[in-house]
Amino acid sequence: MQKMLHDVTRSKRQGEQPLRVLFLEDSAADAELARWELERAGLKVIVERVDSQDAFARALREFDADVVLSDHRLAQFNAAAALRLMQTARPTVPLIVVTGALDADLAAASLKGGAEDIVLKGSMNRLAPVIEAALALRRPLRRLSARQLEVLRLLSEGRTTGEIARRLGISVKTVETHRGQVMRRLDIHDVAGLVRYALRVRLVR
Repeated sequence: MQKMLHDVTRSKRQGEQPLRVLFLEDSAADAELARWELERAGLKVIVERVDSQDAFARALREFDADVVLSDHRLAQFNAAAALRLMQTARPTVPLIVVTGALDADLAAASLKGGAEDIVLKGSMNRLAPVIEAALALRRPLRRLSARQLEVLRLLSEGRTTGEIARRLGISVKTVETHRGQVMRRLDIHDVAGLVRYALRVRLVR
Protein backbone atom coordinates (compact mmCIF):
# COMPACT_ATOMS: atom_id res chain seq x y z
CA MET A 1 0.00 0.00 0.00
CA GLN A 2 2.84 2.38 0.80
CA LYS A 3 4.41 1.68 -2.61
CA MET A 4 1.09 2.40 -4.32
CA LEU A 5 0.75 5.66 -2.41
CA HIS A 6 4.29 6.59 -3.47
CA ASP A 7 3.43 5.80 -7.10
CA VAL A 8 0.32 8.00 -6.88
CA THR A 9 2.37 10.89 -5.54
CA ARG A 10 5.10 10.45 -8.12
CA SER A 11 2.72 10.25 -11.08
CA LYS A 12 0.87 13.39 -10.04
CA ARG A 13 4.10 15.31 -9.57
CA GLN A 14 5.17 14.32 -13.10
CA GLY A 15 2.51 16.56 -14.56
CA GLU A 16 -0.70 14.58 -14.85
CA GLN A 17 -3.96 16.49 -14.90
CA PRO A 18 -5.45 17.28 -11.47
CA LEU A 19 -7.84 14.72 -10.10
CA ARG A 20 -11.44 15.90 -10.41
CA VAL A 21 -13.31 14.79 -7.29
CA LEU A 22 -17.06 15.07 -6.88
CA PHE A 23 -18.16 14.93 -3.23
CA LEU A 24 -21.68 13.87 -2.38
CA GLU A 25 -21.45 15.10 1.18
CA ASP A 26 -23.59 17.33 3.40
CA SER A 27 -20.68 18.23 5.71
CA ALA A 28 -18.31 20.84 4.31
CA ALA A 29 -15.84 20.00 7.08
CA ASP A 30 -15.77 16.30 6.16
CA ALA A 31 -15.28 17.11 2.47
CA GLU A 32 -12.44 19.46 3.39
CA LEU A 33 -10.85 16.70 5.49
CA ALA A 34 -10.94 14.33 2.52
CA ARG A 35 -9.49 17.00 0.22
CA TRP A 36 -6.71 17.69 2.72
CA GLU A 37 -5.91 13.99 2.97
CA LEU A 38 -5.61 13.67 -0.80
CA GLU A 39 -3.36 16.71 -1.03
CA ARG A 40 -1.26 15.37 1.85
CA ALA A 41 -0.79 12.23 -0.24
CA GLY A 42 0.63 14.39 -3.04
CA LEU A 43 -2.44 14.65 -5.26
CA LYS A 44 -3.53 17.83 -7.01
CA VAL A 45 -7.32 17.93 -6.86
CA ILE A 46 -10.20 19.98 -8.19
CA VAL A 47 -13.26 19.45 -6.04
CA GLU A 48 -16.99 19.99 -6.28
CA ARG A 49 -19.28 19.32 -3.32
CA VAL A 50 -23.03 18.72 -3.59
CA ASP A 51 -25.58 17.56 -1.02
CA SER A 52 -28.80 16.79 -2.89
CA GLN A 53 -30.05 14.55 -5.68
CA ASP A 54 -30.71 17.41 -8.10
CA ALA A 55 -27.30 18.97 -7.53
CA PHE A 56 -25.62 15.59 -7.90
CA ALA A 57 -27.39 14.85 -11.20
CA ARG A 58 -26.36 18.27 -12.50
CA ALA A 59 -22.75 17.77 -11.40
CA LEU A 60 -22.60 14.41 -13.18
CA ARG A 61 -23.44 16.23 -16.41
CA GLU A 62 -21.29 19.31 -15.93
CA PHE A 63 -18.31 18.60 -13.66
CA ASP A 64 -16.69 15.66 -15.53
CA ALA A 65 -15.54 13.90 -12.37
CA ASP A 66 -12.76 11.31 -12.30
CA VAL A 67 -14.10 9.85 -9.05
CA VAL A 68 -17.13 10.29 -6.81
CA LEU A 69 -16.79 10.23 -3.03
CA SER A 70 -20.15 9.72 -1.40
CA ASP A 71 -21.31 9.82 2.17
CA HIS A 72 -23.09 6.64 3.21
CA ARG A 73 -26.42 8.33 3.78
CA LEU A 74 -27.67 11.86 3.31
CA ALA A 75 -31.02 13.10 4.56
CA GLN A 76 -32.99 12.12 1.43
CA PHE A 77 -30.35 10.55 -0.80
CA ASN A 78 -27.71 7.85 -0.40
CA ALA A 79 -24.83 6.17 -2.19
CA ALA A 80 -27.00 3.39 -3.63
CA ALA A 81 -29.33 5.97 -5.21
CA ALA A 82 -26.32 7.91 -6.50
CA LEU A 83 -25.01 4.77 -8.18
CA ARG A 84 -28.28 4.32 -10.03
CA LEU A 85 -27.90 7.80 -11.51
CA MET A 86 -24.29 7.13 -12.41
CA GLN A 87 -25.15 3.92 -14.25
CA THR A 88 -26.70 6.06 -16.97
CA ALA A 89 -24.73 9.30 -16.77
CA ARG A 90 -21.19 8.14 -15.82
CA PRO A 91 -21.08 4.33 -15.84
CA THR A 92 -17.27 4.04 -15.80
CA VAL A 93 -16.57 6.58 -13.03
CA PRO A 94 -15.83 4.86 -9.68
CA LEU A 95 -17.84 5.74 -6.59
CA ILE A 96 -16.21 5.25 -3.21
CA VAL A 97 -18.31 5.43 -0.07
CA VAL A 98 -16.71 7.58 2.63
CA THR A 99 -18.59 7.24 5.89
CA GLY A 100 -18.20 7.85 9.59
CA ALA A 101 -20.07 4.72 10.68
CA LEU A 102 -20.76 1.51 8.85
CA ASP A 103 -24.39 0.46 8.45
CA ALA A 104 -24.27 -3.17 7.30
CA ASP A 105 -27.45 -3.05 5.23
CA LEU A 106 -26.59 0.19 3.43
CA ALA A 107 -23.00 -0.95 2.92
CA ALA A 108 -24.22 -4.16 1.28
CA ALA A 109 -26.65 -2.21 -0.91
CA SER A 110 -23.90 0.20 -1.97
CA LEU A 111 -21.46 -2.55 -2.89
CA LYS A 112 -24.14 -4.52 -4.69
CA GLY A 113 -25.12 -1.36 -6.57
CA GLY A 114 -21.57 -0.84 -7.79
CA ALA A 115 -19.58 1.07 -5.17
CA GLU A 116 -15.87 0.42 -5.59
CA ASP A 117 -15.00 0.36 -1.89
CA ILE A 118 -15.88 1.80 1.52
CA VAL A 119 -13.49 4.03 3.47
CA LEU A 120 -14.20 4.99 7.06
CA LYS A 121 -13.64 8.64 7.95
CA GLY A 122 -11.46 7.43 10.81
CA SER A 123 -9.12 5.72 8.30
CA MET A 124 -8.71 8.43 5.69
CA ASN A 125 -5.12 7.38 4.97
CA ARG A 126 -6.71 4.61 2.87
CA LEU A 127 -8.46 7.07 0.57
CA ALA A 128 -5.68 7.90 -1.90
CA PRO A 129 -4.62 4.26 -2.46
CA VAL A 130 -8.24 3.18 -2.92
CA ILE A 131 -8.83 5.93 -5.48
CA GLU A 132 -5.66 5.10 -7.40
CA ALA A 133 -6.55 1.40 -7.53
CA ALA A 134 -10.02 2.22 -8.86
CA LEU A 135 -8.65 4.56 -11.52
CA ALA A 136 -5.92 2.13 -12.57
CA LEU A 137 -8.50 -0.59 -13.10
CA ARG A 138 -10.52 1.70 -15.39
CA ARG A 139 -7.61 3.32 -17.21
CA PRO A 140 -7.82 0.90 -20.20
CA LEU A 141 -11.37 2.14 -20.87
CA ARG A 142 -9.88 5.44 -22.06
CA ARG A 143 -8.64 3.59 -25.14
CA LEU A 144 -12.23 2.86 -26.22
CA SER A 145 -14.47 5.11 -28.26
CA ALA A 146 -18.02 5.78 -27.11
CA ARG A 147 -19.33 3.25 -29.64
CA GLN A 148 -16.83 0.61 -28.57
CA LEU A 149 -17.80 1.17 -24.95
CA GLU A 150 -21.45 0.64 -25.86
CA VAL A 151 -20.62 -2.55 -27.75
CA LEU A 152 -18.71 -3.82 -24.71
CA ARG A 153 -21.64 -3.02 -22.42
CA LEU A 154 -24.21 -4.75 -24.62
CA LEU A 155 -21.94 -7.74 -25.21
CA SER A 156 -21.45 -8.08 -21.45
CA GLU A 157 -25.22 -8.01 -20.93
CA GLY A 158 -25.42 -11.17 -23.03
CA ARG A 159 -26.65 -9.60 -26.27
CA THR A 160 -25.86 -11.43 -29.48
CA THR A 161 -24.01 -9.76 -32.33
CA GLY A 162 -27.25 -9.47 -34.27
CA GLU A 163 -29.06 -7.91 -31.32
CA ILE A 164 -26.27 -5.39 -30.83
CA ALA A 165 -26.34 -4.50 -34.52
CA ARG A 166 -30.07 -3.88 -34.45
CA ARG A 167 -29.87 -1.95 -31.18
CA LEU A 168 -27.17 0.39 -32.49
CA GLY A 169 -28.37 0.57 -36.09
CA ILE A 170 -25.13 -0.78 -37.56
CA SER A 171 -24.16 -3.89 -39.49
CA VAL A 172 -23.15 -7.20 -37.94
CA LYS A 173 -19.74 -6.84 -39.57
CA THR A 174 -19.27 -3.44 -37.91
CA VAL A 175 -20.17 -4.93 -34.51
CA GLU A 176 -17.59 -7.66 -35.06
CA THR A 177 -14.99 -5.04 -36.00
CA HIS A 178 -15.74 -3.06 -32.83
CA ARG A 179 -15.54 -6.22 -30.72
CA GLY A 180 -12.13 -7.06 -32.17
CA GLN A 181 -10.88 -3.54 -31.49
CA VAL A 182 -12.19 -3.67 -27.92
CA MET A 183 -10.32 -6.94 -27.34
CA ARG A 184 -7.08 -5.51 -28.72
CA ARG A 185 -7.30 -2.23 -26.82
CA LEU A 186 -8.14 -3.92 -23.52
CA ASP A 187 -5.71 -6.80 -24.19
CA ILE A 188 -8.50 -9.28 -23.41
CA HIS A 189 -8.94 -11.93 -26.05
CA ASP A 190 -12.14 -13.80 -25.25
CA VAL A 191 -15.73 -12.81 -24.58
CA ALA A 192 -15.75 -14.32 -21.09
CA GLY A 193 -12.79 -12.13 -20.17
CA LEU A 194 -14.58 -9.04 -21.50
CA VAL A 195 -17.64 -9.87 -19.43
CA ARG A 196 -15.57 -10.34 -16.27
CA TYR A 197 -13.82 -7.01 -16.83
CA ALA A 198 -17.10 -5.17 -17.53
CA LEU A 199 -18.54 -6.55 -14.30
CA ARG A 200 -15.42 -5.62 -12.36
CA VAL A 201 -15.50 -1.99 -13.51
CA ARG A 202 -19.28 -1.86 -12.94
CA LEU A 203 -20.05 -1.17 -16.60
CA VAL A 204 -22.83 -3.71 -16.15
CA ARG A 205 -24.41 -5.06 -12.99
